[in-house]
Amino acid sequence: MAFGFIRALFVLISMVVGFQLGSAFEAVGTYWGIIGAGIGAVAAAAAIFIERGLGKLSLRGLSAAVFGLILALIVSRFLIGAIDLIPDLDKALSASIKLVLVLILCYFGMIFSMRGRDEFNLIVPYVKFERQNQRDEVLLLDTSVIIDGRILDICQTKFVEGRFIIPRFVLKELQQVADSQDPLKRNRGRRGLDILNKLKKIPNLSMKIDEQDFPEISAVDEKLTKLAQLIGAKILTTDFNLNKVAEFQGITILNINDLANALRPVILPNEALDVKMIKEGKEHNQAVGYLEDGTMVVVENGRRFLGVSQRVTVTSVLQTAAGRMVFAKIGSDRPAKIST
Repeated sequence: MAFGFIRALFVLISMVVGFQLGSAFEAVGTYWGIIGAGIGAVAAAAAIFIERGLGKLSLRGLSAAVFGLILALIVSRFLIGAIDLIPDLDKALSASIKLVLVLILCYFGMIFSMRGRDEFNLIVPYVKFERQNQRDEVLLLDTSVIIDGRILDICQTKFVEGRFIIPRFVLKELQQVADSQDPLKRNRGRRGLDILNKLKKIPNLSMKIDEQDFPEISAVDEKLTKLAQLIGAKILTTDFNLNKVAEFQGITILNINDLANALRPVILPNEALDVKMIKEGKEHNQAVGYLEDGTMVVVENGRRFLGVSQRVTVTSVLQTAAGRMVFAKIGSDRPAKIST
């Protein structure tokens, strides 16, 4: 709304200025004033059209283009001086060569700087400025953690602080999931959009959409790691593969699954549990049950107790990247510590 008002005001002022200039043209009356107002409106509309086109360009890209232009002008200045040293060169030819040289150098300078815009944030040669008064952590949300939904509960309990950034390409992927023909994917995508709307309503939670994109990169995970490297952010995710790739690139990962595993109750060998046998195990006479937190319990010789809750004794606990697995055997003289 504010941008629309500013643009309308700009067009109005341009028409007034055009009218004044047109009226003063050769001291002719209102006819030229109307023409001037029309020219002013067209010029303002052209400027607004260019401004809206540049709106897709990030500040980093614009800074890179300006830096490339300045560098090209500096280099062209030296080359023009060299051209002036050529004896008996026709002035018209010399001026033409200089103009073509400047245009070519400016073009290449802007193009090469735009391609290398990811190497710097604020363009000053070999200097990268960072805000020292902003100490909040920057957290990037990926599609998996948004759809998962547990981040909403964590934020509501205020265990996570910082600035949440949702890249535009993540929002686009989430929308594609929500528009999927597959009912399961569609429900997951819509759940993710609902989670974002609820996160936005949490007081004192800073959430921003980042418009940067990397057209040369097709995979969303690669774009996410690239953006995290550029802005020095951490990535919130539940994606195991993204976790490993980002860690290899030196990016800090906050995996919700790791947090959930860390918060599960500690289970030690020889502890007693009450477990309901749900299904058969892979090995002979094995049965599988689950604790309330989802931990899988593999019970030796428990096949005959399928569908029945039974007291078991923990023999060992295996912690893996995918979660925790408990191995147990039938029977215990100890009281059950965890019931399901």
